[in-house]
Amino acid sequence: MDSTESERVTAQPTSDRSARSRIRAATRERKRDERAEVRRFTVASRRRRRNWLIAGGALLGMIGIVAAVAFSPVTAVRVIQVEGASRVPSASIVTALGDQLGTPLALVDEGDVHRALSTFTLIQSYSVEAHPPDTLVVRIVERDPVGSEKTASGYDLVDSAGVVISSTPDRPAGYPVLVVTTPRALAAAGEVVRSLPADVRAQLDQVRAETKDDVTLTLTTGPTVVWGSAEDSVLKAAVFARLVAAAPGATRYDVSSPSNPVDD
Repeated sequence: MDSTESERVTAQPTSDRSARSRIRAATRERKRDERAEVRRFTVASRRRRRNWLIAGGALLGMIGIVAAVAFSPVTAVRVIQVEGASRVPSASIVTALGDQLGTPLALVDEGDVHRALSTFTLIQSYSVEAHPPDTLVVRIVERDPVGSEKTASGYDLVDSAGVVISSTPDRPAGYPVLVVTTPRALAAAGEVVRSLPADVRAQLDQVRAETKDDVTLTLTTGPTVVWGSAEDSVLKAAVFARLVAAAPGATRYDVSSPSNPVDD
């Protein structure tokens, strides 16, 4: 073998290694380009994912802080504030809800509050509000008395549901005597009384009803007013006022059909 052939044999392996090296370099360069291209096309989604993660972490942190404060002794009930109570002593309501003192506002049990307040028959409805950091506000709506019922021992002041608000040996001033025979008649009579203007309501002496459709009023000045049912009571009250103005000396007014009133 001459020297030229020897050089060709030696150069061949070197050329192969160089070619493989270039291929590997090209492959690495292509992969780098592909990764760069992928990053370029996914930058928006990665940014959104990062933002969501940051927002989620902040929200969780905020929830944790709020929960820690809400359930901590810092927000424990120290003051029970009663609003709207008149016939029911506020102090009695505060005493009944005493078990809630020291309880975090967020953990006040509505069932316990209901059981405590349901013992007060004069409370018609109520609402409870938490006023941080330490006040529980209880708003009371008391039963509205509409008249008194004669009993063997005196008079019971009642609302339209028949709940006794107070009992006295003498007739309560400022309320008519109710002569009713059924709960539905009492409810209708109560609705009529509540619909009357204050000046007419102050003149009521008696409210009589055997059914819900035959309510009759007797005024302290003498005349009677046939009212009928409690339907259209506001309209009937307006019609009655016009009848009185037109015929002040009548002894009987009938507004049971407000479109066709009658006075005698």
